[in-house]
Amino acid sequence: MNDRSPASAKNLATPANDRAPAVNPVLVEVWRGDMVESAHRGAAAVVDATGALVASWGDVEQAVYPRSAVKPLQALALIETGAADAFKVSDEEIALACASHSAEPAHVTLAGSWLARIGLGPGDLECGAHPPRARQTAEALIVAGQAPLALHNNCSGKHSAMLTTARHMGEPTKGYVGADHPVQIRIRDLLGEMTGCDLAAAPAGTDGCSIPTYAAPLRNLARAMAWFAAPETLPPRRGEAAARIARALNAHPFMIAGSGRFDTLMISRSDRAAIVKTGAEGVYMGAVPARGARRAFGIALKIDDGATRASEVAMAGLLRYLEVLDDAAWARLQAIAQPRLRNWRGIETGAIELAPGWLDDD
Repeated sequence: MNDRSPASAKNLATPANDRAPAVNPVLVEVWRGDMVESAHRGAAAVVDATGALVASWGDVEQAVYPRSAVKPLQALALIETGAADAFKVSDEEIALACASHSAEPAHVTLAGSWLARIGLGPGDLECGAHPPRARQTAEALIVAGQAPLALHNNCSGKHSAMLTTARHMGEPTKGYVGADHPVQIRIRDLLGEMTGCDLAAAPAGTDGCSIPTYAAPLRNLARAMAWFAAPETLPPRRGEAAARIARALNAHPFMIAGSGRFDTLMISRSDRAAIVKTGAEGVYMGAVPARGARRAFGIALKIDDGATRASEVAMAGLLRYLEVLDDAAWARLQAIAQPRLRNWRGIETGAIELAPGWLDDD
């Protein structure tokens, strides 16, 4: 990125993995009857578009793998390279590129038609196959005696975007998931610029869908999302790409997850006040655009034990605490923000709630 980017050299950091993490606070509790049955510790960072740390809880300097929470940032490459325009990628497809979808019919059909338009097919996806999260799709496959395809992988949209970029840039499509492939080098460098981290020297691993994943501190991940939420702070091409992705997600929130899913419901029922994205192992990231007197900021959190049930409640709580969700939006989101637990007979047995004192005002 050029000098117009807020990612100045003084902000560059290499995530360290040789430091002992602090004991993070309890963010979420699981109640059964009259007592806490389980507790989830974690850390969270809120950063504004200047790079300033607005609020934090726990160790926000410890490097974590962002996993799928980083997909909206990875999708920047699809736009910046010109691949989206060259292959007439729709807003729905851009939203799918950011998705960890449930493999409902609309998700699978869209991914398949996208691949066909760029001259490829399901066999070119290197994300692997897993059973669909959507019960309807899973049952249909069983009835038909068919095995899941790579199209049913929750990351098939992201991989379709990567293949589209490779096609546009004249790069090999085979092996595009490899860390040394131009597609992945491009995304690594882009994420490094957005987080302010030297990801080439960062802890690295392989994600569930076979692409590389690079660790960065929560503080840096939140900063990247703050800049995503404030595209005017970025160089023109990147800012335009971020704004286009945000518009696509706000217009098509179903594509980012699916029916009844937290990300889809949070975007649609919050009046598009925030874009949120889940990642495996209890990671969540969010981008909150400026609105009224509120400035733009980014959020990144990680639940220590990797529980998604806790990361969802924590993200909802943070958005409420930061006054992103008003009373009306909070009421619409109660089922996912403060979920009640029920047994197989439908009897309420408990709840998942924010830990008392975590977000209380000082």
